[in-house]
Amino acid sequence: MSNEPILLGGLFSESGPITDIEASMRRGTQLAIAEVNAAGGIDGRPFKLCLSNLESKPNLYVKHAESLIVEQDVKFLLGCYMSWMRKKVISVVERYNALLFYPVFYEGFEYSDNVICTGSTSHLNNVPLANYMFENFGKRVIMIGTDYIYPYESNRVMSDLIYEEGGEKLGEYYVPLDATREDYRKLFEHIQRDPPSFIFCTVVGDGLRHLYDLYAELGFKPEELPIASLTTSETEIRSIGAAKVAGHITAASYFQSIDNPINHQTIARYKAMFGEDQVTDMCWEAAYFQVHILAMAMRRTQSLDVDTIRRYLPLIEFEAPQGTIRIDGGNHHAHLYARIARANAEGQFDILYETSTNVPSDPYLISPRLGSWALNRREP
Repeated sequence: MSNEPILLGGLFSESGPITDIEASMRRGTQLAIAEVNAAGGIDGRPFKLCLSNLESKPNLYVKHAESLIVEQDVKFLLGCYMSWMRKKVISVVERYNALLFYPVFYEGFEYSDNVICTGSTSHLNNVPLANYMFENFGKRVIMIGTDYIYPYESNRVMSDLIYEEGGEKLGEYYVPLDATREDYRKLFEHIQRDPPSFIFCTVVGDGLRHLYDLYAELGFKPEELPIASLTTSETEIRSIGAAKVAGHITAASYFQSIDNPINHQTIARYKAMFGEDQVTDMCWEAAYFQVHILAMAMRRTQSLDVDTIRRYLPLIEFEAPQGTIRIDGGNHHAHLYARIARANAEGQFDILYETSTNVPSDPYLISPRLGSWALNRREP
């Protein structure tokens, strides 16, 4: 029996504007790999993660992915954060029949036989966030996002929800990934002239720091005009500063503050491996559990064949830190939880609402009714 390692391709940057969140995803992946290997690997064969600094540049993701597949015969890739990177890598995995596990919340409306999506889509975050904000703050909304696919699509969905509820969209603004503090200052001039009920935020990377810094500097108060974000996690808060984000609202399938034994135990192992100062986040958690479901599929099928693994994945249920998850065989997206939480002064989130079970995947937003997410929710 071979004890050669099974190579997995890691698509994570170690420099550039999305370093923090991709480093978190990479650490979640490494923790799961360490756990799989400690349990004997795959019939005695350990996982080995192949990494290269992708510098937050889409062309390097493509180059690294193709190099791994062609030169090292790697068939399973893990990672990518921004949608334009994922879309470029999809063309590679489809060409060579490899499998990309994508651990990030994203816009949905996409299917590939060669991609397993383990992050949430709009029915799990955008719709419940709109529901909560409309009920508690109002329906006059300004939108600020980074200039790429995910913010455009998220704002399209939010716009539909606003109009269906008789609300008002005050503006829809996009900034480059490398936008400066002054670029964001200009946007706040619009907000000062005509204050909305809330700011809908899909900014990613270093721009989030500028957004929250200026919000605090200009004296806005989250209890009066909060930022409702799909992209602000514990990892971004750690970089921005807890005091500046406290009081603002985020929707996600996972928060570090989830109170269940599996989450507590996983966080403890994570901190033991990477340091007590580390935090977890929604992308970290998906990056973590997707390694485990891949390992389960390999063990149970006793195969490393992509087609075999792809067929078997929907048969697996896994007790992840967020709760029980599974992959939908029809659309290759995960059944996940929906949660809304408010950032606190400790850099963590106080959960306001959460579903009591996972929610079936709906990447095409076939059932976008605002109230539908609440049918099995509970108030902690």
